[in-house]
Amino acid sequence: MKTSQPTDADVRGERTFGGAVVTRTADSTRTFGRTLRLAFRATAYLIVDIARGRFPMREAIVQGWFFVSVSAVPAVLVALPLGVVIAVQVGSMTDNVGANSMAGAVGGMGVMQQIAPLAAALLIGGAGGSAISADLASRTIREEIDALRTLGIDPQRRLVSPRILAMVVVAPMLSVLIILMSILASFAVASLGQGVAPGSYWLSFGSFASTTDLIVCLFKAAVFGYVVAVISSQRGLEAKGGPKGVADSVNAAVVLSIIACMVVNLFITQVVLMFVPMRFL
Repeated sequence: MKTSQPTDADVRGERTFGGAVVTRTADSTRTFGRTLRLAFRATAYLIVDIARGRFPMREAIVQGWFFVSVSAVPAVLVALPLGVVIAVQVGSMTDNVGANSMAGAVGGMGVMQQIAPLAAALLIGGAGGSAISADLASRTIREEIDALRTLGIDPQRRLVSPRILAMVVVAPMLSVLIILMSILASFAVASLGQGVAPGSYWLSFGSFASTTDLIVCLFKAAVFGYVVAVISSQRGLEAKGGPKGVADSVNAAVVLSIIACMVVNLFITQVVLMFVPMRFL
């Protein structure tokens, strides 16, 4: 019985596939290293310039106001349906087990611990991250970044650091807005549509939700803002290829930022559960 021998085309195909995998892995590793280097340098510039009183605070305020203007209304529009969905789902479950008074506890814990920071991450990744990447990528394509370097101005100090500070400040604000609107929407549905007593709703909410949950939520949102700002800045500063490069950098920034936030959220959640376990009545 004859056995088929691999042809030269098969060997070349295997080599090409293996070489592509190795090349892509090496490129991804180098990109990750450059992202870490940008994060460390921009953070160091941020701390040093604030300590010396040389930080471009005006740029940070302008960027922060822009992030608020493009994210506040979407945050409200996202939070209201989330609150309604939570109230409907939790209400049907608690009604089946005869525990309508616990609707506030379940809804409040879910919103504060997971939904609010993740929703903030999606908003800042889609709105703020795309804006950062598009701005820096267009400057890179127009060679404005090279002009700054020629003048002796570090773009990471002048452009990246203010955006990191603005995003770190705005992200927790968005999470607080999402918490407020989601809980109000959930309370309205539970009290008006499901017959839950308002007093029992807020009592159960106060029994389970704690200051620690709020602190963890704000910390998560700040970390997500930092991650989004760093990744979006890195993709924008490395854009190339004309207008198509700007579009590619924006797409990559949004996708990578959201994925990174999901991974970071998983890590933070596991660490928090190790040291701050859930409380039960």
